[in-house]
Amino acid sequence: MLSAIPDNYPALVKRAATEFANVEAIKDGTISLTYSELSEQIDQCSAALAASGIEPGDRVAVWAPNTWEWVVAGLAVLNAGAVLVPVNTRFKGREAAYVLRKAEVKLLFTVVGFLGNDYVADLRTSGEEIESLQEIIVLRGEHAEGTVPFQVFLKRSDENYLNQVRTQSRQINGDDLGLIMFTSGTTGLPKGVLVKQGPILRGFAYYARELSIRTGDRMLIINPFFHAFGFNGAITPCLMHGATMLPNPVFEVADVLQRIQDDRITVLPGPPAIFQSLINSGRLAEFDTTSLRSALTGAASVPVETVVAMREQLGFEVVITAYGMTETHGLVTICSADDPPELVATTSGKALPGIEIRLVDDDGLDVEVGTPGELLVRGFCVMGGYLDDPEQTKEAIDEDGWLKTGDICVMDANGYIDITDRKKDMFINGGFNAYPAEIEQMMLDHPDIGQVAVIGVPDERLGEVGAAFIVPTPTSEPNVRQILGWCREQMANYKAPRYCWVVDSLPLNPSNKVLKTDLREMAHNLTKETHS
Repeated sequence: MLSAIPDNYPALVKRAATEFANVEAIKDGTISLTYSELSEQIDQCSAALAASGIEPGDRVAVWAPNTWEWVVAGLAVLNAGAVLVPVNTRFKGREAAYVLRKAEVKLLFTVVGFLGNDYVADLRTSGEEIESLQEIIVLRGEHAEGTVPFQVFLKRSDENYLNQVRTQSRQINGDDLGLIMFTSGTTGLPKGVLVKQGPILRGFAYYARELSIRTGDRMLIINPFFHAFGFNGAITPCLMHGATMLPNPVFEVADVLQRIQDDRITVLPGPPAIFQSLINSGRLAEFDTTSLRSALTGAASVPVETVVAMREQLGFEVVITAYGMTETHGLVTICSADDPPELVATTSGKALPGIEIRLVDDDGLDVEVGTPGELLVRGFCVMGGYLDDPEQTKEAIDEDGWLKTGDICVMDANGYIDITDRKKDMFINGGFNAYPAEIEQMMLDHPDIGQVAVIGVPDERLGEVGAAFIVPTPTSEPNVRQILGWCREQMANYKAPRYCWVVDSLPLNPSNKVLKTDLREMAHNLTKETHS
């Protein structure tokens, strides 16, 4: 019988090393580690961090794709009592530099060569100073001058530092700050969400149960580790139940189908676009997907047909949906494994035990069942606040502890919620949250743009993509193609607009705020013309 799940990551890793010692923990290419071996690697990396001057409470970042080294480095940061700062692999140098500077990151783990990117060079040529950053460790790829290869870094470990981190790790508990996860916001700049260890483990214990994860399961992890869906929703449940992690750095339909067949994948979490791509690839019949058993999806609306096809064509026995956000440690509601396809497809489940939800109108009054309202959340899942931003924290969480999600929902009599709209302007591109205010602020750096407004428009493949309306500066004649190319160079590709139109002026309401409802109508007509 398995022991109780602890409330912190160092203890969770030690539990896994004891109870699943000889079970394969991670397989990445030719590298395979059992849970016992994974724990040893984490200890060694933790000791090397201590030898490098990292102390409890220091911030350490990982800017890398899904690899076995990410898992070791990320969990070692927590084991050393430090705070993990995951960095989006799609960020450009300037975006990453902002996160590192804001979080006062002391040491960075990164890679060189992922999708042709050189993150070290990107940082150094961004023109941004990061005074706190003392050292860069290269997990994979050629290390540049002034950086240290991962294997060389690990050799700093010795018995004294191992004993030091073992003592420190035993003092960690679930109330300790574990991660600072950055999420963009309506202010136009990413906000650091203070994430505790205990709430993640408490919430995702339910997630793992509904997903029916078992010892020996094999989870293909396409969701990036820097995202709550990847770290909280994949690494965590595998550690809890002794499942094998199979990191997947890039989603390519044929490659994923091949991996499902060759690696006998049983569990696959991901946004709807992943499953729709597999189903609609035209190559599904070429591969054996009969090993698949459990799937969790979310982060966008899910057609009933997709859920049915996931069961009938991909072969999943269990398909569930869930809802959460970084500010709620990644999880608020979840469906049950035995919920019918129609309920799974049309709702995001009901609140976990220990979490309260309510829907309110613009005056903060509760709405009736079946009536749309803004979703408020209270309970153990609510974040500790935003990093160094008490005003934004106070705006998000009221005096009674209710977190305003900004999402508009309808709730049925059984407590199941259906996300129907977004009070904020955020749109979701391929499972990634994109925030127009942040994109607009970056676009205003372009010399030909005087004003800009960005909205999300529907896209068959990605769910939504960005569309920009720009007003030129008085002396410029913007080239739309050049501006779109500039955006792709300056920001992560899920933020970069796919459409751009030059207008004489932006529609404004009496308070001089941009009428984005008018822009959506304009975009609808313009995209119809584009595709006709």
